[in-house]
Amino acid sequence: MLDYSIDEELSMSKRQGWTLLRNSSAVKCQAMPPLAPSNWPERGSKPKLSSKDHNAANDKEALDPIDIEMEQMKERFAMLLLGEDMTGGGKGVSSALALSNAITNLASSVFGEQWRLEPMSPERKTRWQKEIDLLLSVTDYIVELVPSQQKSKDGTNMEIMVTRQRNNLRSNIPALRKLDAMLIECLDNFKDQNEFYYEARGADDSEKGNNKKKLPTVIVPPNGLSEASRKFLQYQKDCVNQVLKAAMGINAQIISEMEMPEDYIESLPRNGRVSLGDSIYRSITVEFFDPDQFLSSMDLTSDNKILDLKNRIEASIVIWKRKMNQKDGKSTWGPAVSLEKREIFEERAETILLILKHRFPGVPQSSLDVSKIQLNRVIECTFLVYNLI
Repeated sequence: MLDYSIDEELSMSKRQGWTLLRNSSAVKCQAMPPLAPSNWPERGSKPKLSSKDHNAANDKEALDPIDIEMEQMKERFAMLLLGEDMTGGGKGVSSALALSNAITNLASSVFGEQWRLEPMSPERKTRWQKEIDLLLSVTDYIVELVPSQQKSKDGTNMEIMVTRQRNNLRSNIPALRKLDAMLIECLDNFKDQNEFYYEARGADDSEKGNNKKKLPTVIVPPNGLSEASRKFLQYQKDCVNQVLKAAMGINAQIISEMEMPEDYIESLPRNGRVSLGDSIYRSITVEFFDPDQFLSSMDLTSDNKILDLKNRIEASIVIWKRKMNQKDGKSTWGPAVSLEKREIFEERAETILLILKHRFPGVPQSSLDVSKIQLNRVIECTFLVYNLI
């Protein structure tokens, strides 16, 4: 089974673009006859346009928005091809990461301004759907070769190889589109609500610097929201949480399938104890282990502390797995304790990591996830950019 990476596809598009450019530039020009002195225009006068030229000028003006849009599209695809390095110096990131960053930035600019529980404006919704379709169109050409049956003219069946969009893209992108539609539908559901409204921050608050993000103030009735409105808000919250969990599940699955970068492996210590620290290591390797009791003894009061614990646990899992798979006992990665105990420790660490991910879904991505995304050269799935919730 053969895969085509995004770099190959964009390079092919570049070659085709140069071919079209050469063909379109082959236009024959005819020399204009010189003007006789009697036909010279008066100084300060404007040249007169015929009705045909006037119509052509109007058509050109009418097509200007389309031309501008085409130029913007070309610029975006050039950014993907050059890995965000428009100087052409070869210092750009991989095309896979460039595409991921492009969709992430688009989601941030569109959804980052949605500060109210109300439907998206038609202009913003149109922009999102149009530009996300444009960026995702690249994935239509990330294909693999699969066997297929074809009947020849004489009636015999032959097996041939045909191209098909790569399997993980074919399954995950429609799922992500559905989650995207559900999220927008949740905002549309607030169209008819009239129990609360929003009020812009006052000038006094602005001068004091209290509205750094210009967040509006929610105004509710003096007696609070009705029971029906409370149930409605809770239902919408549950729906959005389900969208978030589904998107994070796709994210986690795709990242787990990515190859682990060598740079990350080389940065790890040679044993799990050094990675975890003596205190955490002793808590995980006790005879009777309770993950909830372990987490209750940890300081999880901030995202940075949770992320640090997450990085330590994840690094120890990688170290223990490599030691269990290492056949040469004399290697620096070789076992120092029995494989059975190390397997138990690794299962405990994975349990802790799973609880952390479910209990604190808003914590930033771990060092391993970040290194996988940054060094990945093949688009596994465009989820990486669908982090818009």
